[in-house]
Amino acid sequence: MIVPRKWLGRVITGLIMTTAVVGSPARAQTYPIAPVRIISPLGAGGATDVATRLVAEHLGKIWAQEVVVINQPGAGGAIAAHTAASAAPDGQTLFMATASTFTSLPVLQPGLPFQVNDFVPIGFVGEVPMAVAVNKDLPVSSLADLIALSNKQTAGLNIAAGFRGGMPHQTAVLFRQRSGANLTPIFYASQPQATTDVIAGRLPVTIEGMAGTIINAPVKLLAIAARERLTTRPDVPTVSETLPGFTASGWFVLVAPPGTPAAIVEKVSNDLQTVLAQPDIRQRFNDLSLLTRSLSPQGLADFIRSEQELWRPVIKEIAKAT
Repeated sequence: MIVPRKWLGRVITGLIMTTAVVGSPARAQTYPIAPVRIISPLGAGGATDVATRLVAEHLGKIWAQEVVVINQPGAGGAIAAHTAASAAPDGQTLFMATASTFTSLPVLQPGLPFQVNDFVPIGFVGEVPMAVAVNKDLPVSSLADLIALSNKQTAGLNIAAGFRGGMPHQTAVLFRQRSGANLTPIFYASQPQATTDVIAGRLPVTIEGMAGTIINAPVKLLAIAARERLTTRPDVPTVSETLPGFTASGWFVLVAPPGTPAAIVEKVSNDLQTVLAQPDIRQRFNDLSLLTRSLSPQGLADFIRSEQELWRPVIKEIAKAT
């Protein structure tokens, strides 16, 4: 059909508008068009890394594309976050952000060339409740005993608290604020080394994720900062049984680079929920002492904001001390 010249402009405009309307859903239907990479700010081998790789493997099956996990630890997570923030907003690069990405990173490293709140939330993946453990020979049998002992010591007690600004460190500071315990955080680049030092008696106390080396270590596990007692360790009380309302978890969530289209975000979110609902995945998470929850992209955005509010006074204290 020959289009009269006087109508040609209208036809072209209509075609452009039609393409704009259907382009995003079409892009989501064909996504992903190539292997996807998930950037992680953590080193390989830990429970969070295992969970990330499980999710990647099962997403790859749904998408019929390889999903590769790329570990970029260092600088408190800033290296990985910068890589992810700089990636093209096409969904081919995703970021498995941790709690400290959103809580401590923007405060402790204010000169970053990106804004963490510009990441596009996709879905909640997992959380690791923080746990308090002590050397087996330390004369305490409860959290209350530990608080009392720390205040009897002139110099207090040293506590292994992971890297500066990480969730173990934040938890240690919050615990000190809420309990009045006289505890001095000692930083470690490697959590297994911190556990080793507590086992050997070179350090009396540690706070770390319940999914770490602490699970099977010969130490006294005093309390877990979960909302309720874990089914895997019902014998261990929660911190809130001593300090009402106290919870702390190292969580990790899937986000996308700023500007990623909503249609792609929705597809990844739905597929992620499908993966996390699979019985074998739930059992594997349970074996790793990982908890999960179902959150939409908007629900995740609300969760992140609430966590930033919770930890802001803690991060300010950490920033003042350095």
